[in-house]
Amino acid sequence: MEFSDRYFAKHMEPISGSAIRDIFKLLGKPGMISFAGGNPSNAALEPEVIAPLAQEVISSIGAPILQYGATEGFIPLRASTHKYLLDSGVPCQESEILPTSGSTQGMDLLLKALIDPGDVVLVEDPTFLGALQTIKTYHAKIVAVPSDENGILPDELEKAMKEYKPKLAYIIPTFQNPTGTTLSIERRKRVAYLAAKYGVLVAEDDPYHDLRYEGETLPTIKSFDEEGWVIYLASFSKIISPGMRVGAMVVSFPSLMRKCVIGKQSSDLHTPLITQAIVDAYLRKGLLPEHVKRILVGYKEQLNAMLEGFRAFPEGTKLTKPQGGLFVWAELPQRVNTTLLLEKAVNKGVAYVPGTHFYAEGGHHNTIRLNFSNSPVDKIYEGMDKLAQVINESMK
Repeated sequence: MEFSDRYFAKHMEPISGSAIRDIFKLLGKPGMISFAGGNPSNAALEPEVIAPLAQEVISSIGAPILQYGATEGFIPLRASTHKYLLDSGVPCQESEILPTSGSTQGMDLLLKALIDPGDVVLVEDPTFLGALQTIKTYHAKIVAVPSDENGILPDELEKAMKEYKPKLAYIIPTFQNPTGTTLSIERRKRVAYLAAKYGVLVAEDDPYHDLRYEGETLPTIKSFDEEGWVIYLASFSKIISPGMRVGAMVVSFPSLMRKCVIGKQSSDLHTPLITQAIVDAYLRKGLLPEHVKRILVGYKEQLNAMLEGFRAFPEGTKLTKPQGGLFVWAELPQRVNTTLLLEKAVNKGVAYVPGTHFYAEGGHHNTIRLNFSNSPVDKIYEGMDKLAQVINESMK
């Protein structure tokens, strides 16, 4: 007897895998310039800082740090994360914080706790493709809500809440992935108001909050949440280390927090104690503010280089000019199909993510997401020149 597709669970049928991870398979070519990922710069990682911290926590705590731990998290980290969140404008109690394996796990736990097959989840259009994949895993009905240069449209969000009566909405308010846009303060207030009015939980995914290169820091949606309907998802991946997989979720409803804890028990039992302890030590020593200040200088230079590279793109190209984050989003003339051009671009030595993958319903093949954080400035200029050549040649 042969193994065949009939063995696969039905809930995996709509899951095609991450387009970004698939693109990574194409990047083995020597000299490849990749604008495809969302990684922090290697220059923003600090092995020379993390290594002594790891030795310190192992020496001071001993064998228990290598043991199993409580699902609810490493107690010192919950305290230091509480201070970090308060400083970031996230009003919460320490008891409302659950350390997670990145903010991605926080979204997964919410879906696990809330969603039955067929339940509606509202998302921005476009939105993070990883979230779309996770939502599909739970067989939810995804309803995309239109957005513009100031983020999700509140009137359209309210209309969707009335029509579909969803349990959950997913929003990335600051330097959104993939578009780089930021939700205006008026819309943040309105989202919090609508969540309470219609009883819809809002997952505020905010991993890029600290990566602001210009402009004023805006209050979180959670800061306008008076009844607890906003769940805040934080991550230390983009500002300390993605490989350590440490994030946190803020859940104000105790019963929902309990369901998330139970869900985490069956997922990974707990986020590794040693990485929790390292992040805790990093925060307690006050290393984060200066580190963020340092990496913002380099990221701003990389962003500016990428924006300059668009000068060679076809007339009619529309792009975001984000004040922070890791991505630039562009809408090219309609006749350009970035999905079909990807192979040609890779053969030319540059990779990107076609924008279609960020839309719940697909389409929009003339859009593109570019990441600037993982390439030095000279390579950004070179890669943008190569990409412009591929695009311009396709229009002849």
